[in-house]
Amino acid sequence: MGIREGLDEVKPALMMVVVQIAYAGVNVFYKLAANDGMNLKIIIAYRFVFSTVFILPLAFFIERRDRPKLSWAILFQAFLCGLFGGSLVHNLYIESLNVTSATFASAMNNLIPAITFFLAVSFRLEKLNIGRSSGKAKVLGSLVGIGGAMILTLYKGVEINIWSTHVDLLKHGQHQQSHEASPKDEYGNRILGCLLSVGSATSYSLWLIAQAKMNQIYPCYYSSSALMSVMGLIQSVVFALCTERDLNQWKLGWNIRLLTVVYSGVTASGLVVILIAWCVKLRGPVFVSVFNPLMLVLVAIAGSFILDEKLHLGCVLGALLIVFGLYLVLWGKGKEMKKKVIVAITT
Repeated sequence: MGIREGLDEVKPALMMVVVQIAYAGVNVFYKLAANDGMNLKIIIAYRFVFSTVFILPLAFFIERRDRPKLSWAILFQAFLCGLFGGSLVHNLYIESLNVTSATFASAMNNLIPAITFFLAVSFRLEKLNIGRSSGKAKVLGSLVGIGGAMILTLYKGVEINIWSTHVDLLKHGQHQQSHEASPKDEYGNRILGCLLSVGSATSYSLWLIAQAKMNQIYPCYYSSSALMSVMGLIQSVVFALCTERDLNQWKLGWNIRLLTVVYSGVTASGLVVILIAWCVKLRGPVFVSVFNPLMLVLVAIAGSFILDEKLHLGCVLGALLIVFGLYLVLWGKGKEMKKKVIVAITT
């Protein structure tokens, strides 16, 4: 029985590791597609086209007997999930990725646990417990994470050369931007990228809260993910059509553009969303959010190996503070969960 309980504890963690690996791949593909000249908003629109085509048949056949009837409340929550976890979060994030780097955007996303914690407390999905060590750890960890994000944004520092493969797939792009930018323009890009990343992180956190609420009345992972994908499709396509009317931009060939939208749609907005919905149901939104630092490590490694991105001291220090703050939150959350298990056993 103890082994089975241990496996039940490990499964959600392993699933979240898979999620972060998938998200790291999306970061690299986004950068390559944008460098190839593909409109960022169209990338998001196509992402939800492919995710909808992939997940709708699964939801129809797998949950056709267990699915509750749709109501206006379910549709409204699906609309919010499609907005915060779909069209809005991805459009903000990909714009941030375009003006900064994959490593910077991923590092800023580590604010998600702190933002999710504050939102979860506000929506009474999480208890503050400030009088206990677990509550103090969660609050302190959130503040440390915010401090790390400030350092990451405002301080660049010296370049750190750990390794270099001299492989830069971005150099092969037809729309490559000049790497030589004035200090003023570079600082402005970091500020803009920070604002876009914070907006994306907040939107993602709101989605985790909305997903937790939706799971209470519609506990069907495939169907809820399909509804979210359909809503995200409608929103992102309408937004892309309003901002980009050149039909040539919508053409896909057998190139990095097609690979990017298929991978991000089927994997990141299809399979990954199902896994996240399952983990939110089992462990809550805060647990899901604490795995984001893993993506930073994966993206930094990938960026160094195939995009020739350089690490700077400010990025490393800020990321370390964010990760440290994050695991203070995780420690506090883990201590609370242990207490709940002990109480449940004794009663």
